[in-house]
Amino acid sequence: QMGTKEVMLLGQNVNSYGKTFDEPVDFADLLKAVNEIEGLERIRFMTSHPKDISQKLIDTMASADKVCEYLHLPVQAGSNAVLKRMNRKYTREQYLDIISRAKALMPNLGITTDLILGFPGETDEDFNDTMELIKTVGYDAAFTYLYSIRTGTPAAKYEDQVPDDVKHARISELLKVLNPMITAKLSTMEGKVVEVLVEDFSKSAKEILMGRTRNNHTVTFEGAPELIGKLVNVKITRPKQFSLYGEVVEVIR
Repeated sequence: QMGTKEVMLLGQNVNSYGKTFDEPVDFADLLKAVNEIEGLERIRFMTSHPKDISQKLIDTMASADKVCEYLHLPVQAGSNAVLKRMNRKYTREQYLDIISRAKALMPNLGITTDLILGFPGETDEDFNDTMELIKTVGYDAAFTYLYSIRTGTPAAKYEDQVPDDVKHARISELLKVLNPMITAKLSTMEGKVVEVLVEDFSKSAKEILMGRTRNNHTVTFEGAPELIGKLVNVKITRPKQFSLYGEVVEVIR
C-alpha cells in the first residue's frame, strides 16, 4: 500500500475469475475483499463479458462503497443474428436486461461498450438493430471498429463479406447518432458538483489538472500540482463535447 488511491482489476473476462480455484470464490468475492483495503478510494474493473455477468456482481458493484459505478460491457452488435454468428452466447434481450438491472441499482452508472460494424452477413436490418440498441442504452462512450478479415478465423471463410464502402457508411451513420448523444448527456452535468480523483496534469497545460468522476467522465480544472492524488469536489462550469470542465469547490481528502 504505497498510497495508491485507485486500482483497476483487469482481465480479458473478469467473470471467469475463480473458476480454476479449489475454493469457491468468484469475481464479486474478489471485489468485496479489495473493498476492505484501508486507504483505497476507488476500484474499477474491466472487461466483463455479457454472457456470464452475474446478478451477484451487479449487487456487489452497487453495495461496495469503493467500487465505481462504471461498467464496460462490450455488446459488439445489436442484432441477434450477428451475435449468433459472432458466437457471443447472449442475445440482444439478455444484454438489455443486464443494463436495466444495473441501472436500477445504480442510476448514475457510466456505461461504455465496444462495437464491431460490418461483420460478415450484417444486413441493413442488423445495423438498424445496433443503432436502436445504442439509443436504448444511452452509452457514455463507445469504441467502434470496422470488421477486418483475420486469416484462420471462422468469419474469414464467410461468403457474405460486407463491402468496405458499406462498412464506412455505417460507421459514419452510427457516429452521427452516438457523438451528439454523448455530448447531450454531458451537457446535463452543467452546474452539478462531482467527486473527482485527480490523476495528473492535463495534456494541454501544466496549470490544468485532470481526473475522473466515479462513473468515468473525464474532468479538467485549474489547480495546484499538490492536488494530484486527492479527491476533490468540482463544480462543472463548461461541459465539452467528450469531457467536462469545472472549478474545484473543495478538497475532500
